[in-house]
Amino acid sequence: MPIAANVILGSGVTIQHPELVNLYGCSVGEGTSIGPFVEIQQGVQVGKRCKIQSHSFLCEGVEIEDEVFIGHGVMFVNDRYPKVAGEWKLERVLVRHNASIGSGAVILCGVTIGEGAQIGAGAVVTRDVSQGQRVAGVPARLLR
Repeated sequence: MPIAANVILGSGVTIQHPELVNLYGCSVGEGTSIGPFVEIQQGVQVGKRCKIQSHSFLCEGVEIEDEVFIGHGVMFVNDRYPKVAGEWKLERVLVRHNASIGSGAVILCGVTIGEGAQIGAGAVVTRDVSQGQRVAGVPARLLR
């Protein structure tokens, strides 16, 4: 079942093609729109009036505040040293109110994206982005 019974959906949430998403153990705030082929994992919190475009992946440990835009194919990462066996440590990601993440961006673990910040398409965000900053590139760097 693409949308598990333990998902909390606020009023007015729009899921385009619910048969093509994978949501489990997450909460999605009112008025949020979710495109097809999106996966939102256990424990993820998505705020109100967000827009999550197709093919994006929000893994455990991600928190998205209100009115955030997430472009197509955005990938969040929640582990710094992935391995098959041994200890694994969840590292959280926080995206603050009104931030915008361009298509194809990769957001590494332990990062906070500040309020109103803009992440360019295809950027790889390896460190915090302050409120209102615009970053792009690999690794993402401040645009002047």
